[in-house]
Amino acid sequence: MSRIQYFVAASLDGFIATPADDLGWLLQFDGFEGGMESYEAFMAGVGCIVMGGGTYAWLMKHESGNWPYPGTPCYVFTRHEHTAPAGADITFVRGDVSEFMADFTADAGSRNIWLVGGGDLAAQFAEAGLLDELILSVIPVVLGNGKRLLPLAGPTAPLELTGSRAMGSGIIELRYLLNGNGKADGR
Repeated sequence: MSRIQYFVAASLDGFIATPADDLGWLLQFDGFEGGMESYEAFMAGVGCIVMGGGTYAWLMKHESGNWPYPGTPCYVFTRHEHTAPAGADITFVRGDVSEFMADFTADAGSRNIWLVGGGDLAAQFAEAGLLDELILSVIPVVLGNGKRLLPLAGPTAPLELTGSRAMGSGIIELRYLLNGNGKADGR
């Protein structure tokens, strides 16, 4: 069965972007030791991608027409009108995240579903009991403010740490299961 995974990088103080969606603080670490290997191993298990409209807009602005996930079905939650790059398998949706679970799992097949971003969308999955795993790369910078990693209304149950490793440039990768069993709601 597919897992819903939030694979993300955040500053030491828990932000995934500045208030203006600037990722320069993160991009300065491109090419760090272990980063590409971690990403490639993760992507080998991804069968479907889900992202928010802000993340999609950022990709379209910074990837200049180059869709970085060819061949992988992608759903974009948005209230705005967007167009998809030629050849990209993108479906634009709006509504409650749980309404689309059958679509996500059908497209993922035996592989996992990656929540690319942002934190608000990941929080919606968590609050619906659908977020299974958090894979967090902690980046050794402090932003002071910005877009939060997982802006939930209240505390979670304790997460189960299933792995950690130091990578280059002082980056630590942490892997957590929600509710200790890999399924946020015990399903």
